[in-house]
Amino acid sequence: MRPSPAEIVRTLVAGRLPGLVHLARRPGPHHARHVTDPDGRVLLLVPVASHLGGALQPAAGGTDVAVVLDVLDLPPAAGAPGLGRAWVSGWAAELHDDEARRAAVDFAAVEPTGDLLDVGGRFRLFRFEVAEVRWERAGVVYRIDPGEYAEAEPDPMHPCEALLLADFARHDPAAVTDYLRRQLGLTEHTPDGPPRVVRIDRYGLVVALGRPGARRRVRLAFPCPLSGPDELGRLLPPLRRPADAYPPR
Repeated sequence: MRPSPAEIVRTLVAGRLPGLVHLARRPGPHHARHVTDPDGRVLLLVPVASHLGGALQPAAGGTDVAVVLDVLDLPPAAGAPGLGRAWVSGWAAELHDDEARRAAVDFAAVEPTGDLLDVGGRFRLFRFEVAEVRWERAGVVYRIDPGEYAEAEPDPMHPCEALLLADFARHDPAAVTDYLRRQLGLTEHTPDGPPRVVRIDRYGLVVALGRPGARRRVRLAFPCPLSGPDELGRLLPPLRRPADAYPPR
């Protein structure tokens, strides 16, 4: 198994990567602090005194503004393949009172910033239902059903992927290399060097073969999808860490 396009988009826009906001018929784009709530709706935390804060104010008689959130994957290590680029669009409206307080809790579950304590003062929270979803990879753009997007879950391995890759390189790399060779059926000595893990998701590992910079990669699937990074220790005991050593999901 591997992540579906809907899961990849949910992972990209979850809030761990920087995003840009484009607004219809407005100057831009704007850098934005964003997360998605459990239903996949996008939350924007916006300073009142900012260009984006002004641009998100609807025209006279309106209640919302058409927006597109644009997120590009940042590979966790040099030479790692990217997951592509996601665009999700909808109609953003400012939240008030109880809605804003509930949204602040959802935002803090992904990014626990102290600025949430000033929502209603120096900051505003906006939210939009995702009405259109697009994913680009290798120059091809795919349209994804918004219902499939909403039902998908962000990959729980993504927030700590870079940390896990560092662990592969630092914590008993010989044991990790032996594991990869056994799983891939490789001989003990390969002329271009040992296999290297370059990406991790809940379904498996992406392993690079050949010298650094080579583009030959294979996917090594886990026996079942992982629910979190602590489960990786069942497969590779040298990587076992306390659960609180990883960022919150």
